[in-house]
Amino acid sequence: MMRQDMLAALMVQAQTTGTDLVTLRAIVEEASEIGARRTLDRLGLGDDNAQDDLDELRDLLGAWRAAKASAWKAAVEWLVRGVGALLLIGIAVRLGVGELLR
Repeated sequence: MMRQDMLAALMVQAQTTGTDLVTLRAIVEEASEIGARRTLDRLGLGDDNAQDDLDELRDLLGAWRAAKASAWKAAVEWLVRGVGALLLIGIAVRLGVGELLR
């Protein structure tokens, strides 16, 4: 509530003495601080554990990205192996290797 009191005092000062650039900047800064604090509180990030929560979310996101990249890599490797196996089977059929085994 301290920030809101400061903002109210700045607004009264601006109304009574007129506004100068310094007062306007102070009003904007205080209003921005109050708005940022409200936003963080609404998101549940206004407490002391917020940084730990964000760090944990970043770690989870990094792990998800690594797992996703690994899964794609494995899928591509299996696809290449499958195409290679089909190609070898095709070459063997074309050369008549099956008849030699009989």
